[in-house]
Amino acid sequence: MEPDLKSLLVISRHSPTAAAAREALDLALAAAAFGVPAGMLFLDAGVLQLLKGQDPGVIQQKSLAANLQALPMFGVDDLFVCQHSLSERGLQPNQLMLPVKLVEGAEIATLLEHYDQVVTL
Repeated sequence: MEPDLKSLLVISRHSPTAAAAREALDLALAAAAFGVPAGMLFLDAGVLQLLKGQDPGVIQQKSLAANLQALPMFGVDDLFVCQHSLSERGLQPNQLMLPVKLVEGAEIATLLEHYDQVVTL
């Protein structure tokens, strides 16, 4: 029997209101629903998707907060954030709406090797 493939979604672009952000979350939740182990790595501007207190209603969009907070309930527990990307934007982990594992530099390269499939969105 083959071992389960593990997938990592790399989120490197902002806008929590963009269709791509919702599609990335839908992909992670769908993978989890079908028993595919999946993790998510937020880096570069993608870290902004995790900020608390966003109000996408201002631009007539639905909030991603509920979807993001559902990730652990669906078994998407491997949530990683690039420490350097946070620091570049003057952000701290306590400003994010989910508990995440901070990674940087060589840790990211090792992380990418740990997964069988890497999808960058």
